[in-house]
Amino acid sequence: MELYLQGALLGLGLSLLMGPILFTLVQTSLEQGFRAGMMVGFGIWLSDVLFIGVVLLGVSWLLKVVQWQGFEPLLGTAGGLLLLVVGGVLLMRERHKSEEAYRFSSRSSSYFSLWLKGFLINSLNPFTFFFWAGVATTLAIKHPGGTGEVLPFYGGVFSVIVLTDALKVSLAKLIRRWLHPKVIFWSRILTGLVLAGFGLFLLGRVVWQMAG
Repeated sequence: MELYLQGALLGLGLSLLMGPILFTLVQTSLEQGFRAGMMVGFGIWLSDVLFIGVVLLGVSWLLKVVQWQGFEPLLGTAGGLLLLVVGGVLLMRERHKSEEAYRFSSRSSSYFSLWLKGFLINSLNPFTFFFWAGVATTLAIKHPGGTGEVLPFYGGVFSVIVLTDALKVSLAKLIRRWLHPKVIFWSRILTGLVLAGFGLFLLGRVVWQMAG
């Protein structure tokens, strides 16, 4: 029970972070509704489950992957390009739209594309990989008893992440009915800028590391 509560506290802290995942989840919910937001959430959650599965399969193998010098630049480049493209496309779409385009909002993306968007943004975010790698390493040192001993911790983290993400989607749905066209427009612009900004940051970090 203690490990579960520790994991839940870590999951709560993780859910409060301001990053591309949060902006993508909220913006999709505001623009396309509860189901669309949840599909993005499912993509994010499946990505986390896969990362947890990888770290549970073998911390030693994971550490070898992390220690490979080309791993972080590769992941940072892929994640940076993805965020830059998604943010850039979102900004370009808003350039020629009139205010009337925002008066009636409905789901315009397929469920699969929404799921894939959440999955890729989470999977190609270097923070996600190094977060779970760090958690796995710390747990392996403190609890060398094996997978069964640390499962409650991961259960606590993941359950809080799912709960808080679903809450964000629900809250976005509640305020969606009061949004004016200009608010929707600027929410998309802000999301595009944030995603593109994170992408440029990741790419700049890769260039800085390689130059150093």
